[in-house]
Amino acid sequence: MKELLFGTAYYPEYMPYDRLETDIAMMKAAGMNVIRIAESTWSTLEPQDGTFDFSFIDRVLEAAEREGLSVIVGTPTYAVPAWLARKEPEVMALGAGGRNLYGRRQLMDIVNPAFRYHAERVIRRLAEHTARHPRVIGFQIDNETKHYGMASENVQELFVAYLKEKFRTTENLNRAFGLAYWSNSIHDWKDFPDMRGCVNAGLACEFGKFQRTLAAQYLVWQRDLVSEYKREDQFITHNFDFEWKKFGADIAQDGYSYGVQPDISHYEAAEAVTVAGTDIYHPTQDALTGAEIAFGGDSVRSLKQDNYFVLECQAQAFKYWTPYPGQLRLHAYSHLASGADAVLYWNWHSIHNGYETYWKGLLSHDLETNPTYEEACQIGREWKEKGTLLRQLKKKNRAALLMDTQSLHALRWFPIDKELSYNDVVRHMYDALYEMNIECDVVDVHGLEEERYDLLIAPALYSVSEDLIGRLAAFVKRGGVLVSSFRSFVADEHLSVYADAAPHGLTDCFGMSYNRFTEPGTTKLAGEPARYFCELLRPDTAETLAAYEHKYWGAYSGATRNRYGQGCAYYIGTYTSPEFLKTVYADAAEKAGIPLPDVRWPLIVRSGETPAAGVLHYIFNYSADERSMSCPYEETKELLTGKRYRRGDTIAFKDWDVVILQEVKNED
Repeated sequence: MKELLFGTAYYPEYMPYDRLETDIAMMKAAGMNVIRIAESTWSTLEPQDGTFDFSFIDRVLEAAEREGLSVIVGTPTYAVPAWLARKEPEVMALGAGGRNLYGRRQLMDIVNPAFRYHAERVIRRLAEHTARHPRVIGFQIDNETKHYGMASENVQELFVAYLKEKFRTTENLNRAFGLAYWSNSIHDWKDFPDMRGCVNAGLACEFGKFQRTLAAQYLVWQRDLVSEYKREDQFITHNFDFEWKKFGADIAQDGYSYGVQPDISHYEAAEAVTVAGTDIYHPTQDALTGAEIAFGGDSVRSLKQDNYFVLECQAQAFKYWTPYPGQLRLHAYSHLASGADAVLYWNWHSIHNGYETYWKGLLSHDLETNPTYEEACQIGREWKEKGTLLRQLKKKNRAALLMDTQSLHALRWFPIDKELSYNDVVRHMYDALYEMNIECDVVDVHGLEEERYDLLIAPALYSVSEDLIGRLAAFVKRGGVLVSSFRSFVADEHLSVYADAAPHGLTDCFGMSYNRFTEPGTTKLAGEPARYFCELLRPDTAETLAAYEHKYWGAYSGATRNRYGQGCAYYIGTYTSPEFLKTVYADAAEKAGIPLPDVRWPLIVRSGETPAAGVLHYIFNYSADERSMSCPYEETKELLTGKRYRRGDTIAFKDWDVVILQEVKNED
């Protein structure tokens, strides 16, 4: 692909009347060059068992051929047809609450043999039917895949086989998870109990890890099927999503893409795709910060250290997501600034019935033009003119934030606080970096290549192997900088708490230890309330950056810094104010040799290099107010307007504005 992909999901099956030609014409007028089809429509493609109807697919492909639109075909397996649930009831996942009832999507048992048989059949028929079409550029396998809590007899038999291979004997299993507690130990594999009743956190999290692996293997299985039919020039992608931050009871309308996805390992599942893809939804209007776009982009880009596709992002959606003028354009360029090479909206049109009736698309229910669609037209015009300069933005970030799904689940079993989750800590530590314009990769601990980085941030890394502990100590000793939060380096990979001073294996590296923690109460740190959790740190070789301010806990440190070998390690023992965290980051960045930009949020700077334009700096104003900054670069050209800026020149920003500066060496 030699251009940015700009488009939308499109389902003519959902339309109240036939308007295919009108829709395609409006897409072309908006500068769109790609549509995503089919991933939600199994019951249309196979209305009865073994009876296939690809007429909707054919009509869309014919129109795409005429108008020069590219097409991404999605396998339709995340929402099963009613006839399959009736014929094979066991395809509905069995979980802690019993067997799922048919209706919602993503309720099936993805390893069930009957499900696999029918899923394979529809995948093969669809891939065979579409792969040779010249407008089909790639396939999306499944949709926002997870393990769906499946705990059927078949899944549990597979889990026991996995445990036997991993631990060999029941004695090893009992020892690893401390199963003697409450008489949970197993002395014959035949006695292994139903995991739905498990009360051992380590074993339950091992089962969760196994379920996540099954989900990743399911995507690999789909990839292998599609690969039998696809051309060499066609990609395979998947739309990885994130934990959904909820407010209130209405899941469909109250929430947004927030943090690490609990129910599949993106790191494992990335093996299934040639290009990583993602779905990112976020607050808009006055709540738009850009942080969700950046966090999602940094996470998905880091899976393969390469460019990625945004396969779903919002257009109008809910009443509190209807974008202000300029915000849709700001969203689109924000995705590019993180390394996206495709931006597709969900959905083209607003659906007239069904569960997502009021998750509005680019077109409202009248299916006519509107300001959101017209702003998409502006994006399309600009990308048609400048897209070749913007595509394939590469980053070489010197900082990485570490994430770990096992630690996420451990802290569900052993919460830091009823109001503070693992992802809250991750976002607290990521968002401070983001607001300071310290760009970072977001890296799964299992995929960490620490030699790539000068600064590592470890939020709530509760579960950690001896190997990783040794690697982090060596990273600091040879000159790296490590910043860690409370509830890190507590337990091994089976969630057994290490039986020595905390933080395990790193007391020399951090130059301190602790063996008590407390509810903060009235405790303060650096003049601001300490929140949720306080570890009572006892410095040895470490300096105290801030001691607790409390009659009794004031004898302990709340944040420390320690020289270790050639590097430096920081430990923060409580949930601090963002301002204090930023002072720690500023010091850590200086020690790591990472320069800090002079500007802070709401002005956000995201940089990289493209093959056609060289070094680019995206600068965003996430604010309803006009802003300005001094140009920090020697000589630049604003890519969209051609205006020149030299070091010290004032750059003015309108509300919700974007400026793209291209570094230039000589006059063009």
